[in-house]
Amino acid sequence: MVMLRGSVTAAAQDLNVTQPAVSRLVRDLETRSGLTLFERHGNHLVPTPEAVLLLAEVERYASGLQAISTFAAELRHRRRGTLRIIAMPAMSMGFLPRFLASFIAGRSLASVYLHGMPSHLIVEAVLSGQAEIGFAASPPERPGLRVEPLESRVVLVVPRAHRLAGRRIARREDLAGERFITVVGPPNFLARSAEILAEVGDETGITTPLTGIACSLVAEGAGIALVDPYSAADFADHGIVAIPFEPAIDFRVAILTSTHRRLSAVAQEFIEEFRAHAEAVAARFGARTSERRAQGRQGPSKRRAGR
Repeated sequence: MVMLRGSVTAAAQDLNVTQPAVSRLVRDLETRSGLTLFERHGNHLVPTPEAVLLLAEVERYASGLQAISTFAAELRHRRRGTLRIIAMPAMSMGFLPRFLASFIAGRSLASVYLHGMPSHLIVEAVLSGQAEIGFAASPPERPGLRVEPLESRVVLVVPRAHRLAGRRIARREDLAGERFITVVGPPNFLARSAEILAEVGDETGITTPLTGIACSLVAEGAGIALVDPYSAADFADHGIVAIPFEPAIDFRVAILTSTHRRLSAVAQEFIEEFRAHAEAVAARFGARTSERRAQGRQGPSKRRAGR
């Protein structure tokens, strides 16, 4: 400060200490460093070349300390860190990437990884540490695996000009005579959906293993389909309409994390915000379960308390 302000008096004023205190600090620094930092000419202190070089180094370290302080603050406010997420195709093809893009906006995350794979592989990826967060359908109970349900209900998707597009709710009997796009896959909501469509009795339909493909086909007028509300949300602006369906078919997805590794602050915030977003989308399509509405505010907090 003496060098920057040009005198001991000015430095003392800026530091809000007495002039003798500044002079003593200068002498102490010279003694401890073994350097002559100032030449005294009357009442003036003239910096030596060594003082000029030392000041440059001090400023470099001060800048580094400020950078560390800033980085710590960004970590504290969850603007720094990493995210490694693996999700089932129904979420990883559109719904989750769009949310992730909005979540990382304004955050300087060191790295972000998002991958899609079948649910049984997601369980192994989370347990092995390949991913911090997983989204899987009906995962099994496994030691070391924390499972937080994210429940909703299947919706019927039809082209915008379809005869059922204006219905507030669609029922099994409304599907007679329709061409179905059946999503086939592991037993859960897919099996129940296929069973209901088989009961109606359409032999001219299309089958696919992915709900995203089913929605694309619906948008092109190839038929109607029963899908999860998140896939339906991906195509809301592409010519399809999502309608609540009866009898209700639960779509059970779980957020998976490891009990052996502590979640980062940014990962915790991601899960909290994604849950709120997913529940809002399900509610918009009339696909939110009453069970989820009751559990959503209590389940996770109880699990955290237990840990």
